[in-house]
Amino acid sequence: MIKTIINAFKIPEIRKKLIFTAFIILVFRIGSVIPVPFLDIVDEIDVGKGNSILTYLSLMTGSAFTYGTIFAMSITPYINASIIMQLLAVAIPALEKLQKEGEEGRKKINTITRFVTVALGLAQSLAYFFFLRANNYLMTPAEGTYSTFEQVFQAVVIIAVLTAGTAVIMWLGEQITIDGIGNGISIILFAGIVSRFPTIIKQLFQYISTGRTVYKILVPVVMVIFLLMIAYIVLLDNAERRLPIQYSKRVVGRKMIGGQNTHMPIKINMSGVLPIIFASSILSLPGTVQMFLKNKPAEDTFWGKFFDAFQGDSWWYAGMYFLLILFFAYFYSTIQYNPIEMANNLRKNNGAIPGIRPGRPTSDYIFKILSRLTLIGALMISVVALFPIVYSLICEAAIPPLTEGGDDGGMSISLGGTSLIILVGVALETVRQLESQMMMRHYKGFLD
Repeated sequence: MIKTIINAFKIPEIRKKLIFTAFIILVFRIGSVIPVPFLDIVDEIDVGKGNSILTYLSLMTGSAFTYGTIFAMSITPYINASIIMQLLAVAIPALEKLQKEGEEGRKKINTITRFVTVALGLAQSLAYFFFLRANNYLMTPAEGTYSTFEQVFQAVVIIAVLTAGTAVIMWLGEQITIDGIGNGISIILFAGIVSRFPTIIKQLFQYISTGRTVYKILVPVVMVIFLLMIAYIVLLDNAERRLPIQYSKRVVGRKMIGGQNTHMPIKINMSGVLPIIFASSILSLPGTVQMFLKNKPAEDTFWGKFFDAFQGDSWWYAGMYFLLILFFAYFYSTIQYNPIEMANNLRKNNGAIPGIRPGRPTSDYIFKILSRLTLIGALMISVVALFPIVYSLICEAAIPPLTEGGDDGGMSISLGGTSLIILVGVALETVRQLESQMMMRHYKGFLD
């Protein structure tokens, strides 16, 4: 990968794109430290140590959420809008028709996605404002209180700035896609997650600084495991099942075409990171509701045990997480791949799978293959998603605190499986685009 980047810098056109992409990332990071007006955040916002939508947003925004900056909403509204549009395209025939209209249809869907992004950014900013007000993070006068007009003005400014930040990030991502390298939205998300690396490194050094021998052993072990996990994700990302396809010969005019053998590639992890995102979002809802409760239920009551079950530090949570990943993997595979349509397209193009009759037998065979691949892919991504949770639970049980009731026991990992899959996936996709652009530039046509 490093060699590819070095070679890309030697080409003027690609070098300009790389510099432009780096400049956009710099603008994004500068905006991530500019505070929103009328906020009084001395250190950072306490989002708690449990599993809630706030901790998820803090992870995805590169801590911009916890510092109340103008990019606190980050790219999450656009991601949610894109997912919503994908789901609606399956349920609404008009949107499905737009998807099949080619470039013009995609432009219309992108326009709708932008409006949905702004709407979600506005709703998310409104909820964020109420959270800030409830936890006394808003500026207050030294004496007395603000008038009603001043309070309304304060709310409008904060919500408008946060919503505008969402729109600006969406625009920055689109500029990377147009004039830079890679998918702009993925690059922005990548930059936000990478910005948390200094915090993670600091956390590891804090474990070593305790002087306990167990941490001096476990910290290097964790680093090696994460390197192996990166190699595992690369293998998972490149793994695919190739269905053999044979096209029969046919006469078109005076030419004989067809008669070739090829294959249909189907990725093992066809749903990507979406099942993990869906599962973590669902499981974070109870923790989010608990944060907004004024009177927290006691631990020995039914609701207290219910909310505890959805914290990220329990085996019950890990089990639910695993089952939801399986469910959403099959759900996404179902809405993205239609075996009947795939079989019909093969028959229209005089193609067939060797040994399988066209029509219903072909669609049944493809469905069986998709079901098996979905299960294998879901199990493989579950390993990455559950490793930090399981590792923390094992360390918590095996490493007791030095003092009774202290918090210097166990060992938690801040970088989750979702972040790791996103980082590796974006890096691989960006390198592929660099390689393809370099190949196109050095390709010699028949006139050369």
